[in-house]
Amino acid sequence: MATDGLPIAACCKILKVSESGFHMWRRRPPSARALRHAWLTEQIRAVHADARGAYGGRRVHAELTLGLGIQVGHGAVELLMRRARLRDLPGVRRPRLKHQTPTAADLVDRDFTRSAPDQLWVTDIERHEALTNRAVVKGHRPRPVAAGRVKQRAV
Repeated sequence: MATDGLPIAACCKILKVSESGFHMWRRRPPSARALRHAWLTEQIRAVHADARGAYGGRRVHAELTLGLGIQVGHGAVELLMRRARLRDLPGVRRPRLKHQTPTAADLVDRDFTRSAPDQLWVTDIERHEALTNRAVVKGHRPRPVAAGRVKQRAV
């Protein structure tokens, strides 16, 4: 805002910061992170230019870590590439391979209607865990029994 020609006092009042704090921030030297990011951005630009703009974040990260021995996370590489407006070339989308695992036959043919009871039973597969001789179905909890309260059966 102040670089756009607005008075510093008005900008500080709008942003609710002190003028002295603004001037101290302006004179402060860049932090270690800012210096490392500037240096890494130059390294990223060099790798990206050597690849004629074809490398994306993954390949630039691999080139930095494996090729140049620079320790940097892939998230930082992607962040700095976004800030520097560096993108890879769009590639050819390859179709996903279909698995060759045989699946169960669809005996119902997705027709779940029935004309009488007990003609069609449908279920899904759930994981059952045995806990102290009780089968506990995922998502269901047994009701706690109140102390001193015993259910009596009719004889």
